[in-house]
Amino acid sequence: MKILVTGGAGFIGSHIVRWLGKAGHDVIAADSLRTGKRTNLPPDVPLYEVDIRDHDGLAELFAAERPQAVLHQAALANVRESMEDPITYAEVNVIGTLNLLELAKDYNCAKFVFASTGGAVYGEGKSPILALDESEEGGPPPPEPPFTEESRPQPKDNYGANKLGCEHYIELYYQNYDLPYVILRYANVYGPRQDVKGEAGVVAIFAGAMLADHATRITGDGRQKRDFIYVDDVARANLMALNSEVTGTYNVGTGLPTDINTVYRLLADLTEYRRSPSYMPRPAGEVLATWLDCSKAGKELGWEADVDLREGLRRTVEWARTTSVNA
Repeated sequence: MKILVTGGAGFIGSHIVRWLGKAGHDVIAADSLRTGKRTNLPPDVPLYEVDIRDHDGLAELFAAERPQAVLHQAALANVRESMEDPITYAEVNVIGTLNLLELAKDYNCAKFVFASTGGAVYGEGKSPILALDESEEGGPPPPEPPFTEESRPQPKDNYGANKLGCEHYIELYYQNYDLPYVILRYANVYGPRQDVKGEAGVVAIFAGAMLADHATRITGDGRQKRDFIYVDDVARANLMALNSEVTGTYNVGTGLPTDINTVYRLLADLTEYRRSPSYMPRPAGEVLATWLDCSKAGKELGWEADVDLREGLRRTVEWARTTSVNA
């Protein structure tokens, strides 16, 4: 198939492009290059430098390439930034997705695979750290992790709200225009090519700072629990979603909670980092506990995570070490 990967020069998108190429697909990448890099892509993959808010630019791409499927990875994904600039986030994440849905419909695409977020859509889970279910008197208690696809969505930030809104639009296009889809709700993705100098992606940020022997900081007390999934496992989930006959929403994670302090210690051991972190106030929109039940993906897609956290962190540090040397 000829497949369009939006955000194809970015962290996750570039791994998906390579997995698709290895599987024999004809791949086109679209990326604004706001955070993506041409060097992330194989030289033979065409790259259209286009912002997904630009309907005319996307229309030219579709007319020239006529993709048969869309794997939509492009997004603004910084939770904290989304709370500071909700309008821009809605324009990119919601309007951009609608532009792609319209074109996928018009060109009779066979599949629309969407990168959603399990880390932000489900919101704040019940946690042993804080009795959150008791703090919200008069309302139903929050669901308890691990979250399933049937758990009640309750995003606490604009990024999560954007993604949940897009999920509803995707279902609408399926019901009204018969556009098949798979929605993948990612856990916290990490691995090579994640920006070590970015504002999101705690593994990359820690690894970059530790290898440079810079000061490090943790927001909150570090007991926040996350589900860390290695990027190759996410790329493989996209390939399996593309090849499947199913339509629906699937969690993509390990199902295992790990707190930030533990990730910090593991990375410090791998990098031989000896400094202690400083602790900063937990910002608005940051959830305390979230991890995913991925059994549905196992049953219906035949997918499960392969790379455990220690091995994934080792690979990430190895890549970051090489990157810092060559920088």
